[in-house]
Amino acid sequence: MPIRQLSETMINQIAAGEVIERPASVVKELVENALDAGAARVEIVTAGGGLNLIRVSDDGSGIPEKELALAIARHCTSKLADDIHDIRSLGFRGEALPSIGSVARLSIRSRTASSENAAEIGIDGGRVSAVRPAAANRGTTVEVRDLFFATPARLKFMKGERAESSAIGDVVKRIAIAFPAVRFTLAGPDRSTLELPATDDSPEGRLRRVAQVMGADFSDNAIAIDAMRDGVHLAGHVSVPSFTRANALQQYAYVNGRPVRDKLIAGAIRGAFADVLPRDRHAVTVLFLTLDPAIVDVNVHPAKADVRFRDPGLVRGLIVGAIREALANAGIRAATTGAAGMMAAFRPGAASYAHGGPANGHRSYEAAYRASGFSGFDPARSPQRPLDMGDGFGEDEQAAFDAGPLHSADARAGQNEAAKTLLGTALGAARAQVHENYIVAQTRDSLVIVDQHAAHERLVYEALKNALHSRAVPSQMLLLPEIVDLSEEDAERLAIHSETLARFGLGIERFGPGAVAVRETPSMLGETNVQQLVRDLADEIADNDTVDTLKERLDKIAATMACHGSVRSGRLLKPEEMNALLRQMEATPGSGTCNHGRPTYIELKLADIERLFGRR
Repeated sequence: MPIRQLSETMINQIAAGEVIERPASVVKELVENALDAGAARVEIVTAGGGLNLIRVSDDGSGIPEKELALAIARHCTSKLADDIHDIRSLGFRGEALPSIGSVARLSIRSRTASSENAAEIGIDGGRVSAVRPAAANRGTTVEVRDLFFATPARLKFMKGERAESSAIGDVVKRIAIAFPAVRFTLAGPDRSTLELPATDDSPEGRLRRVAQVMGADFSDNAIAIDAMRDGVHLAGHVSVPSFTRANALQQYAYVNGRPVRDKLIAGAIRGAFADVLPRDRHAVTVLFLTLDPAIVDVNVHPAKADVRFRDPGLVRGLIVGAIREALANAGIRAATTGAAGMMAAFRPGAASYAHGGPANGHRSYEAAYRASGFSGFDPARSPQRPLDMGDGFGEDEQAAFDAGPLHSADARAGQNEAAKTLLGTALGAARAQVHENYIVAQTRDSLVIVDQHAAHERLVYEALKNALHSRAVPSQMLLLPEIVDLSEEDAERLAIHSETLARFGLGIERFGPGAVAVRETPSMLGETNVQQLVRDLADEIADNDTVDTLKERLDKIAATMACHGSVRSGRLLKPEEMNALLRQMEATPGSGTCNHGRPTYIELKLADIERLFGRR
């Protein structure tokens, strides 16, 4: 087949294959256009999961009538000057509207503040209609109908209506977090209405918007982040280590206000929480990176979902360092969900109050009632029966209580009243040890239950880590150097980081153009697979320009040592030992969770206890 120029419609449909993957992609592009136009209100309506209808209305600056035809032409945009490296808007390619119009029925109705009348233009599967007068308020309304009708093969790859509607909701929420001063509404016959009222662009306003999107639980369990390094600013919030999710879907990252899913940022978040989370749990985060547009490339993905940093090591180091510092500065803090779970466990279950017989004569209840084996009324089992006084008034049972004065649980933690200063501390004063594993403590307004093994495990682990990283790690000399064959690039990267690796006990040196010789390994690792370790390090340096793999292996050994060297379950502790453990926990960063990510303590507020007893 000879080389030929593709038609404009075919070109737009190819572009649509890159930019418009599903209805959520259309919503993303149209909402970004509205925000770039300075909208303070964005309303989205969908039907059929977005395949039948998508309508996005805003109160932005609008499009002049004479520019409507350009708006739907390829590579026509008002957002980009002559410098591709100075991108300060969400959109800049000028591909979205013509791409959508090539695979759907698209209409744009817009009016500027200076115009008395609105104008409208349409595209039907790539065929452009003439601009015509219309009636509209200031702003723009873009309506997309019958998405992918011009490319029906694409419809086979769409998921169900519910899944597509959910994806649209996720896109709107993800964008809304970055623009708290904008009011968002998402409605339609295929969903329940989502309304996100405008707040403001302050840190408090952003947190209120996050609470609108993610629920109040996150804001109650969030730690603020604010750090700056070499012109890169990081702000936002992360969850306390004991507040986690089963997946990373609630990790939101933004670069200059643009929502991104970047593996470097995701890896940095994992690294920052590596010591405090279980392996199968994920932190909840909302992070905003602000930096010079010239040092980040957003033009590496058609949908602008990925970015590339000029200095990825700087960004990763900033994220890891800022999160770890914030966690340390936050002190000891438990997730509110732990108290909520304990409250639920204390409450009597609904089954305790279930009625034994048929309810209101419904057949389903009657069938279940008969199936339960009910054999008629038994007076001896009735809860309303008179007390059985055949054996007297229970004098024998009462005698056990009359034998001597009763001791309260406080006696197990010492007979004397705890000092008021201890009651004012974060974990309070130890009052008792129950089941030889749990310390019960009291503060001025709460009850604290501490898992003594998990708590001491974290304390020992942190002490081991500090000792490990405060000086060079002891190494063991290999009888014969191990030669590891690598690519020349990987060997060079390892040689550049050789001094850092030597501090962790790994002695390497170049051995020809494509190999390194390993002469020493960390003593803590014992017999290890040197070949695999060096290759893992080379891969990590290539990806992130760090050598955290070796550090993580050493930390894992320290965690194992801490687990076996800490206070075991079943050991009775003296009152002074319990209080000393509580004070150490308060002074140790990250002590809210053990090395495996389990919570070390749960706090139940006095107000919650009073609710359980009906006092509130």
